[in-house]
Amino acid sequence: MEKEGGGRFMDVEFLGHHSPRLDEKGRLFLPAKFRDDLGDKIVVTKGFERCLTIYPHPVFKQRILDPLNAANTSSKTVRSVRRQLLGDASTENPDRQGRVTIPGVLRSYAGLDKDCVVIGQGHYLEVWDSATYEAANATDGTTLEDLHDEGVVLL
Repeated sequence: MEKEGGGRFMDVEFLGHHSPRLDEKGRLFLPAKFRDDLGDKIVVTKGFERCLTIYPHPVFKQRILDPLNAANTSSKTVRSVRRQLLGDASTENPDRQGRVTIPGVLRSYAGLDKDCVVIGQGHYLEVWDSATYEAANATDGTTLEDLHDEGVVLL
């Protein structure tokens, strides 16, 4: 992973999805296309809508840890978010087969049992229980037009 401009990790690009299964030890297999950018040290933590997020450690530090450390800890919101994102976060090292151990507290939070979906989200990955992911997508009518209405123009 190369550093560019001011220490930012600009070459991380997680795209696409993968449908692995958790093994009996709570390990998730990540394909080579994701492992290369994840590196040897990753962080697994809670995400939005009952999914998990996986970051390369340097990206987690830059995008999550450093901003939270710089935030005003007298703010109840900051303290709450720190507890949610950092309290159950786990630093992991993928094994030689590309398996990552997902701690029990995080598996419970996301409802992970066996069938999972791993979604590339640019600088991080989301890990979903397969049924939860399908249900969320079936009921989510969000469109590119909605994003445009919020001021984000992609096309």
